[in-house]
Amino acid sequence: MKPKIFVSFDFDNDRSYKYTLNMWNKNSNFDFIFDDKSPKEIQSWDISVIKRVLSRKIKEATYVIVIVGKEATKLHKDYKEIGYTNWQNFEIAKAKEFKKRIIAVQINSKYPYPEELKNCFAKRVFGFNYESILNAIKEYQIG
Repeated sequence: MKPKIFVSFDFDNDRSYKYTLNMWNKNSNFDFIFDDKSPKEIQSWDISVIKRVLSRKIKEATYVIVIVGKEATKLHKDYKEIGYTNWQNFEIAKAKEFKKRIIAVQINSKYPYPEELKNCFAKRVFGFNYESILNAIKEYQIG
């Protein structure tokens, strides 16, 4: 059975990593197969609609992969309505609320770690690396 994965990422800056995960998923040469629970583009600017869609998709997932890029801690213009620094912190908080297995993929060790990831026992992967990400998923499946 394919793992159900929600990918949390900064769309403006880190979508290439999300696209790479999708390419690995579709390429039969890679042992990386998952059921992508990330939403497609949400056709709304309404914060409550976006929260509902993200919450539902996170709840459907078993794992949440958080791409920790350069802007992962940047303050979003709507942070007060979101209730968190930005959408990624909202997604991490929901993952914790729903008791999902979290894998934090820190693209660069110099990038700041999102507040919501601190003290949540996420499996941490340094650098965006196929084998490291796959191993983190497998470790969760075994343990």
